Amino acid sequence: MALFGTLVNGALILVGSLLGLLFTKIPERYKETVMHGIGLAVVLIGLQMAFSTQVIVVVLLSLLSGAIIGELLDVEGKLNQFGNWIGSRIKTNASKESFSQGFVTASLIFVVGAMAIIGALDSGIRGDHEVLITKGILDGFTALVLTTTLGAGVALSVIPVLLYQGTIALLATQIERWVPEVFLNGLIIELTAVGGLLIVAIGLNMLKVVQIRIGNLLPSIITVGIVYYIYQLI
Repeated sequence: MALFGTLVNGALILVGSLLGLLFTKIPERYKETVMHGIGLAVVLIGLQMAFSTQVIVVVLLSLLSGAIIGELLDVEGKLNQFGNWIGSRIKTNASKESFSQGFVTASLIFVVGAMAIIGALDSGIRGDHEVLITKGILDGFTALVLTTTLGAGVALSVIPVLLYQGTIALLATQIERWVPEVFLNGLIIELTAVGGLLIVAIGLNMLKVVQIRIGNLLPSIITVGIVYYIYQLI
């Protein structure tokens, strides 16, 4: 079953989020320090991924083109609107803004990463769900900690996780018919690097070093495929 790993991943995020709701009474200074710790770890993870690139110009052009598309579509604004809309319809002690922040932050952390892509590809191509189950365990612990600081919105991140990883897994069942293995391996490396930089941006936002509109950079996850394909033709 191609979707087994994705479903397990989603279930563990929900479990972590529900457990996190039990610890929301933690003093604010504890939450702030925990968030700083998570932010530092997220930056480190992102840098490790970003340094995997073999063609830096592909990463740069992907981010530039993705940023332009993201600003034109106002992806960040639409994500926040969606999070606020859901938050206004769910009974929670957190504000709509806090709910939206939890949803957007958790979604980006869980979706943008090498394990999400590689794990979904493994599930679809080889029926091997080990990577996604491992990712699910990590995501569950992360969801628990994030929920204690950002609230119930974190649980909603399971929706983009299921859609994103599920789509990749289903497409991967047929991908070997369309994409040569050498091209696919190279694309995954550059996609991982682009995703890594987005994760670095998430960490910087969590540390409040700068406020980056990460949602408006998300289209770079798609444009990297186009840029890499053009690069291979040159």
